[in-house]
Amino acid sequence: MSQIFKRSANTLSKVSIVAIVVLLGGGIGLVMELGRSSWVTNAHVTREQPIQFSHERHVAGNGIDCRYCHTSVEDSRFAGIPPTKTCMNCHSQIFANSAFLEPVRASFRNNTPLQWTRVHDLPDFAFFDHSIHVNKGVGCTTCHGPVDTMPLMYQEKSLQMEWCLDCHRNPEQYVRPRDAVFRVDYVPPSDQAELGKRLVAEYQIQKLTSCSTCHR
Repeated sequence: MSQIFKRSANTLSKVSIVAIVVLLGGGIGLVMELGRSSWVTNAHVTREQPIQFSHERHVAGNGIDCRYCHTSVEDSRFAGIPPTKTCMNCHSQIFANSAFLEPVRASFRNNTPLQWTRVHDLPDFAFFDHSIHVNKGVGCTTCHGPVDTMPLMYQEKSLQMEWCLDCHRNPEQYVRPRDAVFRVDYVPPSDQAELGKRLVAEYQIQKLTSCSTCHR
């Protein structure tokens, strides 16, 4: 009986199998990378706001502490968005007649809150509590990035689950002394590993990675 397939068919079949595996692997890798890109996560994307508030000016330029505006960050799930009255504490005197700040004055005058666009917007199925993180030594800049260099606020991190889990699995790499939580100029020391282990024990930080920790 004559041979049905040529000998080259063996080579062709092997090459085809390898090509399919490579294409599938490459496709999966491409989808994973796309899922981590700013196109999906919105990281490093600035948002249109009713007034272009500059953290760089207020934090770095004027030295305003995070808690002056975000008053509930230490004892609530939410850091809090300041009411217009907080803005007017300063701007009734400073740049009081600036056309740029008319939306702020109108908000205060009409008792109508400014409609800010949320920058760090977690999905509804993810539970996050600012107070527990702050009180366990997680600094503002650890999650929000160097806000003192942001003329326009943007999301520094991906906010994806793998990013959260990295900290929950290895808190010693990220925690800092409580008195440095709100410092935007804080730089991790060279002995962060040793300091982190001590703070994890001192602050009784648990490595919580169960689904119910964040999905309730």
